[in-house]
Amino acid sequence: MFIRTERSLLRPIWPEDRPALRDAIADEAIARNFIGPYNPNLDDAAHVAAAQQDIRFPNSLIFQRTGNGPRLIGAVGLCNAAGRAELSFWIARPYWGLGYATEAACGFLHAAKSAGHDKVFSGHYADNSATAHVLKKLGFKPTGHAEIRNSHARENGALFKAYSLCLADMEIAVDMPCNISLPYDAEPMAA
Repeated sequence: MFIRTERSLLRPIWPEDRPALRDAIADEAIARNFIGPYNPNLDDAAHVAAAQQDIRFPNSLIFQRTGNGPRLIGAVGLCNAAGRAELSFWIARPYWGLGYATEAACGFLHAAKSAGHDKVFSGHYADNSATAHVLKKLGFKPTGHAEIRNSHARENGALFKAYSLCLADMEIAVDMPCNISLPYDAEPMAA
């Protein structure tokens, strides 16, 4: 799946992305807060790049669109968490606070709705207020559920707060145009 937003391009992970991905995920802050479908390391990213993606649970890299060619700045994805869609994302530190996470996640939520999801879950570690802010901007609501989740870069598990968003009633506070391009042989699933 390819998604184009105002400032970025979201596309599947390709094997040739490995060098740029290695640089982007070397930051300890990303590893400490990562909640996605794979560990933020090069071997797992290579595995994801080689695997056939499920159209209902895609993963994409986020590229900043620039005059000098696209620049890898993060990733966004939906994982199948016990049969439910869970949104995850990370942004490289130089691009924090610039709205890229909100913009990319917004595009992905529209794609999730097109793919037939009616509800998406997400969350954040209790000490990650930036992700909480992004989720709230997107319209996610706290579920009141919290659990201890492992983080590969933390010594122990950490408190993780859960959120959900009903896509049928999606009222994303951020109005961003995006173009979603599904693979030619993919049909959006009926709701």
